[in-house]
Amino acid sequence: MIDQRQGKPFSGTTGDQAGSLAQLPNLGPKSQAMLASAGIVSVAELRALGSVPAYARVKAAVPSASLNLLWALEGALSGLPWQVVSREHRTSLLLSLEQLQRGN
Repeated sequence: MIDQRQGKPFSGTTGDQAGSLAQLPNLGPKSQAMLASAGIVSVAELRALGSVPAYARVKAAVPSASLNLLWALEGALSGLPWQVVSREHRTSLLLSLEQLQRGN
């Protein structure tokens, strides 16, 4: 996977692409449980969806999911800490989420 923010191969420690979500940074047991309730149970499934569509799917299944999950998902896929994602990529992620919700 290419880290689109830096234009280089993803360097996270995910191991097997179809492996457990527990291998990804930023995703604890509660995040993993929310993803599972939305039918996302592997790294490969999360990567195939991407952070914004995965968050939208979780939010539909678990209305209490907060935007912190979106930051965590993006961080898990990009290798960035969720706090950095929240601070530096918030606007682009929220715009992508809005577009997805509008059906664009």
